[in-house]
Amino acid sequence: MKIEGPVVVNRRGEARIARGHPWIFRSDVVSDGGATPGALVRVADPRGRPLGFAFWSSRSEIRLRMVERGESLSETWLRDRVEQAIAWRRGVAAGADAYRVVHGEGDGLPSLIVDRYGDHLVIQTLSQGTDRAKAEIVSLLVDLLDARGVVERNDPKVRSLEGLEQTVSVLHGEIPETVEVNEGDVRFRVDLRKGQKTGLFLDQRENHLAARGYARGRVFDGFTYDGGFALQVAREADEVLAVDLSADSLERVQANAELNGLTNVTPRDANVFDLLRSFDDDKERFDTVILDPPAFAKSRKAVDKAVRGYKEINLRALKILNPGGCLITCSCSYHVHEDDFEHLLTEAAVDAGATVSLVEKRRQARDHPVLLGVPETHYLKCFVLRKER
Repeated sequence: MKIEGPVVVNRRGEARIARGHPWIFRSDVVSDGGATPGALVRVADPRGRPLGFAFWSSRSEIRLRMVERGESLSETWLRDRVEQAIAWRRGVAAGADAYRVVHGEGDGLPSLIVDRYGDHLVIQTLSQGTDRAKAEIVSLLVDLLDARGVVERNDPKVRSLEGLEQTVSVLHGEIPETVEVNEGDVRFRVDLRKGQKTGLFLDQRENHLAARGYARGRVFDGFTYDGGFALQVAREADEVLAVDLSADSLERVQANAELNGLTNVTPRDANVFDLLRSFDDDKERFDTVILDPPAFAKSRKAVDKAVRGYKEINLRALKILNPGGCLITCSCSYHVHEDDFEHLLTEAAVDAGATVSLVEKRRQARDHPVLLGVPETHYLKCFVLRKER
């Protein structure tokens, strides 16, 4: 991979690099050094002193995505990083056949996502840099993981910020219509071309499994998607109501329930907010409530509205929860930080007139690393609350 540049950054950019943050913004770039879109570049301070190496973007507000600090970069750096990522998953994802292999910045490979579903891989190259290196990345992955097929799910809208098209295509081998994988002892049939994200919400994998330890009796699962929580807790519960507004999602829940021989899961097409309110009015009660909504705040401007939404659904959830039962509640909105989420849950408990204990704070699965000093890598919060009375 040819190295271009140097790209020169100002003191603020230099300080971000020194603190270990991988993103340098357009306003902190003094000179692009003639770098071409997606190039691997040297990065220097205004005096010409080397600061490190990065992928260059000519379009994004994030102009540089750092891959290494310092004066040198190994010729095998890309292979080394992928090998390190794979080695970590051998421990934290042992026994799983659906998990994240590479988590972008968390693995020192910014804007690269690689997920494994059995013998097949799904990749996303979300910046000019990783998109330009895509052929080399795929070759490495096939070699190291002996993948039967690799599909690019480059359909996220964020690619448009890089001037890249949205596309889904097979890059190696064959990709069947569906792939069957497991989470613990629960099987899922996954559409790697059309499923949400890359097929499943793999960042919730460990939380899905942990929820089984808290579920009992009658369970309400809001925003169920493909039933990641619902099918896990159905092994322990008497009955599970799996609620979503997507007919396609509910069809997959039903199909996956049948695949696992689960007869106590009932998919329901409904608005979660409205249904919680209706159940509260009708004095319907549940022994376990699970909430895993989509991101309510995709920007800082949306935080206030998002907080109101999160508080509302959690207040309603606590009202329909029987004393002694658990509320498992999640937020994948990065802009709603963990402290903010805990505060709004406290306010929801007060307004619900409930005495609630905090049992556990969880986050994204360990195959989605969180970097200290890089808050953007910590986006998923999962709280387990117990309603005392």
